[in-house]
Amino acid sequence: MKEAVNIFWFRRDLRLEDNNGFYEALKSDKPVLPIFIFDEDILSKLPKDDARVSFIHKNLQKMQEKLKKENNTSIAIFHGTPKDIFKQLTKDFTIVNVFTNRDYEPYALSRDTEIESLLKTQNIEFKTFKDQVIFEQNEIVKKDGTAYKVYTPFSRVWLDGFKRQGIVFFPSETLLDNTLKSSSIQNLSLKDIGFKEANVKIAPYIVNPTLIADYEATRNFPAKDTTSKLGPHLRFGTVSVRKMVNEASKQKNITFLKELIWREFFTQILWHFPHTAKDSFKPKYDRIEWRNNEVEFIAWCDGKTGYPLVDAGMRQLNETGFMHNRVRMLVGSFLCKHLLIDWRLGEAYFALKLHDYDMSSNIGNWQWVAGSGVDAAPYFRIFNPTTQIDKFDKQHNYIKKWVPDYQELTYPTPIVEHKAARERCLAVYKLAVS
Repeated sequence: MKEAVNIFWFRRDLRLEDNNGFYEALKSDKPVLPIFIFDEDILSKLPKDDARVSFIHKNLQKMQEKLKKENNTSIAIFHGTPKDIFKQLTKDFTIVNVFTNRDYEPYALSRDTEIESLLKTQNIEFKTFKDQVIFEQNEIVKKDGTAYKVYTPFSRVWLDGFKRQGIVFFPSETLLDNTLKSSSIQNLSLKDIGFKEANVKIAPYIVNPTLIADYEATRNFPAKDTTSKLGPHLRFGTVSVRKMVNEASKQKNITFLKELIWREFFTQILWHFPHTAKDSFKPKYDRIEWRNNEVEFIAWCDGKTGYPLVDAGMRQLNETGFMHNRVRMLVGSFLCKHLLIDWRLGEAYFALKLHDYDMSSNIGNWQWVAGSGVDAAPYFRIFNPTTQIDKFDKQHNYIKKWVPDYQELTYPTPIVEHKAARERCLAVYKLAVS
């Protein structure tokens, strides 16, 4: 007779502790089979040495080791489409409920709808929980029930709600004994899913009282390298957002906390306005006649535009999978406004390269620099890539690190002249949006 179980499906929450959906599953009256699915619909679009896949696999193995050591249990790891995996699971087990934490991206929403429908045919309940944000969906909206489209009032209401509610943790780590004990649960190597270990590693995050307290003073200077590197860890849930918000809220200076609120703002924008994944939030910006010059786009990708701070950012991204936030704004603005290349092309390149790629934040920030999104920079705000050096890398330390050839004869001449590019951009944008 097949064993009756509840399933917990790990996705963007790769940790055993303070995991809301996992906690709810472990509190139930059936043993819990934890699973992870390497989704081939996602993997098929990635290079075979993608650092994010290595990172996911490494963290799953850490979780495996802890479960095996403490409880002699493990996570069942699969490779395939979620639909096919769940079809098989319903044959192998008598599943009572499937628990998971909510995801808000368009693909995830359609995938979960498909899985919920499949499970319903077998009378299996699909239970989802809030885990990757403090506030979700319609929890922070205007009095008329519509979404906030401007960050400042959103953050004000977010902070008011946070002060009233505080933080509730979910001690899933205390209930691990309720996981299913079975010797037949499969594990998979990177090779089993058609991947290999990445040469570039995702850096550990650094969040301590000093970094948080000094964040406002240091965050705009890329040479200082004082950012937290928290992005990938929040993206894949290797750290609890509740833990990070709790740490940030203890400090008088809330600049770091406000960065976490920006993340939630963009998450809500994508959830309320899913069309922004492909289209401009402000429809008239889709009338812009982009030049989309392929040679110039490749020069931008390769960090060979002839503008040292732009090139430093792109070379850092290509080599490490990370780019300093201040420089992200500059390279994004340069692509859209100096080169008149569609923000979607830049967004797709970042999606391929950034270790901390998160669809809602990436799209939100790209539409911000293009002027087409919510609460965006006005279209006539065009960063000067030369004076930005004086403001944020005066000693050229960041540039020297990533563009050591910037004073050599071999370094490319600027692919566009700033003043002419600015005037061209203003004319093209004005024609489209006025």
